[in-house]
Formats: sequence, structure tokens, C-alpha cells
Amino acid sequence: MFVVFLKSVITFIVVFFVIRLMGKRQLGEMQPFELVITLIIAEVACIPMNDPYIPLYYGIIPIFTLATLHILLSLLSRKSIKARKILSGSSVIVIDKSGINYENMKKMNMNIDDLIEAVRTAGYVDFSQIAYAIFETNGQLCVVEKEQQPSPDGSQNETSGSNDAAQNGGQTSAALLPLELIIDGKYHEQNLRLSGTDKSEIERVLKEKGLRLSDMLYADVRQDGNAYFSPKRSNAFCSKLAIGGGSNW
Repeated sequence: MFVVFLKSVITFIVVFFVIRLMGKRQLGEMQPFELVITLIIAEVACIPMNDPYIPLYYGIIPIFTLATLHILLSLLSRKSIKARKILSGSSVIVIDKSGINYENMKKMNMNIDDLIEAVRTAGYVDFSQIAYAIFETNGQLCVVEKEQQPSPDGSQNETSGSNDAAQNGGQTSAALLPLELIIDGKYHEQNLRLSGTDKSEIERVLKEKGLRLSDMLYADVRQDGNAYFSPKRSNAFCSKLAIGGGSNW
């Protein structure tokens, strides 16, 4: 028992020292190679701790080997841009001026629900507010808002569908929450009923743009009837829908 206790203490000290040596990064800020090395270190550290008959150096030697590998790869990525791209990858734009970038989402093996969750985690609920959304190499989502549109009296108004209250002509606008109507070319039946949106209304808008339901990657509607459409392979656009359930959500 004492041997297991002593090996656990020594392993903890070694791993603590190695993690400090690797640098101060949170788990969500690690590059892919850093995350892999950290996970392997956690695994090999447990081997000698769990079995008193396994020599301690069976765990310590791999830990220091991985730490050395991390330092060498970090040095290589600082010195070489090409190596940095191989080890860490490149940032990927998933929302641009044309709307949701379907091709880049496929490259990242993401679906629209993953994107919605990431955007909401970043503090946004409305795609129409976003000019650019970029996934960094460490998995973090960077969002660039669209510029505020000036009102006729020269003051700055919030973009349509803002989830913050805005002052416009002395009156406070209501907070609007987009409700998904189309995801990956399919209707969200429950949200259609909740918003009181008829499919014929959506089909009318799509027909005007020369689009079909299968062409749509994403579409939503707000309580005021303003809708946002993002096709898979053409520019996103906004339109107005007649809805019957604007106060239901």
C-alpha cells in the first residue's frame, strides 16, 4: 500500500512539472498535437500507479519523452509556417458575407446544429447579426458582428433581430429570438407549428429566388416575421413571412 502511495505522489509531482513545462494553456485553447500529448501523458501516468509490480520508470520515461516531443514540436511550429499548418491546421470561415459556408462546414465534418450551438455559446442567437464566424485552430469560434445601420435621423440602429434592447426614436425595441424553420433541406415541423408559419409562405419566398427546399441549408424566423435564409451554394438573404404565432415563443 505504501509503495502505491509513494508512486502516486512521485507521479503527480512529475506530471505537474511536465504540464508546467509545456506552458499555461487551458484545455480548450490547446492545439491538436498538444491535446493528443496531454491525453497520452494522463494515460501513461496511470500505468505504474495502478500496479505496484510495474516499475515507476515505466511511466516516468514516457512522460518525459512526450514532454520533450511537445517542446520540439512547439519550437518547430514557431520556426516554420508550413509545419505550423501541418500540426495545428488553419482557421476556417463558416459564416461570411454570403451566409453560412456549406463547403467549409463539410470540410470540418460539422452539421448545422453544431454551428447553431457554437454560435449560441459565443453569445449570439441570430445569424443575421453575424458578418463573419471563424473557427480557430484550437476550436474556439470567433464572431464578427455586422455594422449597425444608420437610421434616417443619423442615429445608429441595431441590426434586424438583435437580442439586445436598442434605442430607436426614444423607444426600446423588443428582444427577438430566431426560430429554426429549415435545417439541412428539411422542415422543422414543431417550430413551424409554434411560429404559425405556413409552408406555402416559405415556398413562395424560395420560388421567388429560384430555390427549392433541398437547396436550403438553414432558415429561421423572428417574432416580427423577419426571416433569414441561407442556401447551401448561393448567397444568404432576408425576407418577410406571414406568421400566426408571433407571441408563442
